[in-house]
Amino acid sequence: MSPWRAGLLVLALGGALGAPVEAAPAFQRERLPNGMTVLVRENPTAPVVAVSLLVRMGARWERSENAGISNFAHALMVKGTTRRSGAELAELIAGFGGKLSASGDVDYSGIRATALARFWREVLGLTAELALQPKLAADEVDGERDWLLSRIQRRVDNPVSRAFDEFYAALYGAHPYGLPALGSRESLARIDHAALVAYYRAFYRPERMTLAVSGQVAAAEVFAEARRLFGGMPGGGASADPPIPPPAPAARRLVIEQPAQQAQILVGGIAPAIDHPDHAAVRVLATILGGGMAGRLFVELRDKTGLAYTASAFYDPVREPGALVLYLGTSPGNADRAEEALAREVQKIRTEPVSAEELNRAKGYLLGKYAMDRRTNDRQAWYLTFYEVEGVGGDFPDRYRRAAEAVTSADVLRVARTYLATLTTLVLRPPRSR
Repeated sequence: MSPWRAGLLVLALGGALGAPVEAAPAFQRERLPNGMTVLVRENPTAPVVAVSLLVRMGARWERSENAGISNFAHALMVKGTTRRSGAELAELIAGFGGKLSASGDVDYSGIRATALARFWREVLGLTAELALQPKLAADEVDGERDWLLSRIQRRVDNPVSRAFDEFYAALYGAHPYGLPALGSRESLARIDHAALVAYYRAFYRPERMTLAVSGQVAAAEVFAEARRLFGGMPGGGASADPPIPPPAPAARRLVIEQPAQQAQILVGGIAPAIDHPDHAAVRVLATILGGGMAGRLFVELRDKTGLAYTASAFYDPVREPGALVLYLGTSPGNADRAEEALAREVQKIRTEPVSAEELNRAKGYLLGKYAMDRRTNDRQAWYLTFYEVEGVGGDFPDRYRRAAEAVTSADVLRVARTYLATLTTLVLRPPRSR
């Protein structure tokens, strides 16, 4: 998930519990009778534990009139439970040497926690308490709304954040992926206490929830504790989410004027979903274009010509169609030339096969970065739940790695021609002097 689409962190406390793990051991799975999925990865190499509880609840199920309600609900949830205040929760988790956070995103929302491994029962208990017994106090709604509105205003005032928000809105149109995770001033004004409580109850159901624990724990003990904590939730029966019409690619160019020191240029198109056969090839394509300092955009537009301060590309793989985005940050005086140079790079990748050397370098960078990102218990737990809620299964990392290694130059050319054919362009720049 792109950092520009990342959900709102509403509570984070404690120290650096991200000790790297040497490998990704196999995980175990159990489906509780009420439909909740529990995943455990035993990892004895680091004395820490991470918990990730994700719920199929996010922007995908929102509309313009209630955009941001998933984040709003979690902002209210961490204010306290029926047993403890938010301050008491914070003090407890700090005492366990860990942190606790809750957020809403595009395809999911949820709670994540880390702690020293010897406190795994306590941390799992706090996670369950926050998930199942939030106070959701009516007298705290207005304060949380004001805080979220201030966050929205900061994103509007920040040229980079605003450029990405406007770009996704333009790219996705009426599709819910175009909605900002924080919502809008208008939508937040319409969301009251009753709506938040109803939304929480509609989505926090066991068949929509996945719990993962990774760390120095015994799987059998974690499963038993999960059954005790979550097994009493009544199951509502699994029901398929209604299909959403896919976004329609459309060539468009938007210019937004806003006082700023730099100009922001975003170009991109609708890309495949995470379970699509083209997923790995588009990952490689994005890496060739924007994979660190060896990526084409960085080399050609920053190093060689000095047309950009920042040059990158990334691909958002999600359950519905994703986004392939090329991004430049440049001086206002160079904006026109930088946009033209970016268009030339798009044309080149769509017409000329990449060399074997460039292809192999991109694969190495991509898979190496992916392996490094999965080397902590915190990330391992999150990936387990993420792949579950996205519907691709726990063996996805191995399948993805094999698929990426098998990508050919012809594959890159094909997906470039497919997904960089109909482009949305957004330019945010300071007003031109008259």
